[in-house]
Amino acid sequence: MKLYWSRCCGQMGASGQTGRGKEARKTMQEATIAAIATAPGAGGIAVVRLSGAESYQVAARVFCPANAAKKVEQAKGYTAMYGAFREGNETFDEGVALFFRAPHSYTGEDVVELSCHGGNAVARRLVEACLAAGAQPAAPGEYTRRAFLNGKLGLTQAEAVMDLISADGRQGAALANAALGGALAKKIDAQKQELTAIQAHLAAWVDFPEEDVPELDDDHLHRVLSGVKEELDSLIRNYQADTILREGVDCAIVGRPNAGKSTLLNLLAGFDRAIVTPVAGTTRDVVEQAVQLGDVRLNLFDTAGLRETEDAIEAEGIRRSWKKLEEAGLILAVFDGSEPPTREDLELARRCAGRPAIALINKEDKPTRFDPELIAPFFAMVLPVCCQEEGSRRVISAAVARLLGTSQIDAHAASLSGQRQLSAALCARDAVAGALDAAAGGFGLDAVSVCVDDALAALCDLTGENASEAVIEQVFERFCVGK
Repeated sequence: MKLYWSRCCGQMGASGQTGRGKEARKTMQEATIAAIATAPGAGGIAVVRLSGAESYQVAARVFCPANAAKKVEQAKGYTAMYGAFREGNETFDEGVALFFRAPHSYTGEDVVELSCHGGNAVARRLVEACLAAGAQPAAPGEYTRRAFLNGKLGLTQAEAVMDLISADGRQGAALANAALGGALAKKIDAQKQELTAIQAHLAAWVDFPEEDVPELDDDHLHRVLSGVKEELDSLIRNYQADTILREGVDCAIVGRPNAGKSTLLNLLAGFDRAIVTPVAGTTRDVVEQAVQLGDVRLNLFDTAGLRETEDAIEAEGIRRSWKKLEEAGLILAVFDGSEPPTREDLELARRCAGRPAIALINKEDKPTRFDPELIAPFFAMVLPVCCQEEGSRRVISAAVARLLGTSQIDAHAASLSGQRQLSAALCARDAVAGALDAAAGGFGLDAVSVCVDDALAALCDLTGENASEAVIEQVFERFCVGK
């Protein structure tokens, strides 16, 4: 059948690699690995993780239970022992060993987690002792890679691990946790089941005409394909907002000198990050500061005031300001509400047209002389604020969430993460759209079948079922050691 042939060919092509590559991966998989699993630096504890067939043997060489009657090699899964860590005959720390028996562990292998006192020196020495006892250093992402290869995690779940680790906001963490729990994989599997049923019917109808397979009902075909396309469209439509929640967004603060840009930066940061003076042109270079504004991380760039100047240094700062405006994913344009609009104000407004930009009419506490109607057509929102008052922070936070679409995101729903997943979803959506066009245009069910086949292949790429070694490397290249 077409479906069977397509799937088999896809798998062969995706997993094809040289014998040397397969042998190298097998050797790597057979090794017992060790690495520090906690963040570097001083802390209460540090965790060194062992994973592999010889984890218990390696642990027995570096860990001596306080109860002499207990043996590391005989430890049951999900149990703990207190004892001392040693290198040769020297004891250098004490702590706890946690034991996990395969396949009931994160990696699906025998795992031992050694908790020692936090501190770089002790943790490094414990790793060195494990390596001397027969373990090998773990590569970046090696633990999660093994979890994927051993069937403990799907590829989308593996990608969610680093998203969860790097999340700064509550919603971003919730999105990553939902993906780790399989929300995206389940949604994609549901769409694959719908398409597979359609494809199986088409394949049987085309390949076995003697079996009197009934022709696929047009209404049913349209309903299924439209439903799948709608689900994929929803994922793609929310991708940008989902990404902002996970990764944050670069935000340029722009405006004339003394409009209140640095005051705004300090307000959003919660401390005096930038120098504020009555002297125009105080800020001459870009000042950077990351802040958490509601559920969104803003990478703020406070820029030089926009005006004509003969000062070469200030002119370079202004050039950089315009450049930041062009590059930013969000623009906060600050205008002095106590003065009438100037030519520089109107030029700034024109440059913000069509961009994700919010106009802030500052100095609301003073008599207003600025006409917001003159700039309103160029901005998504125009807000009166006082950048010295905390209440303005809440107003700006709500406006940013509305503009970026993050306020509409269900943090517990399925979401796409990263360009790889987005590209696969776009390919699948376009293939389904092609199937709908083929059906509506009378091109025949053969053409529909080809498009559905392409959609299924793209969805399999998204979930990692047909993942090549190159794709796997791409996924894990951003991981850190110990994860």
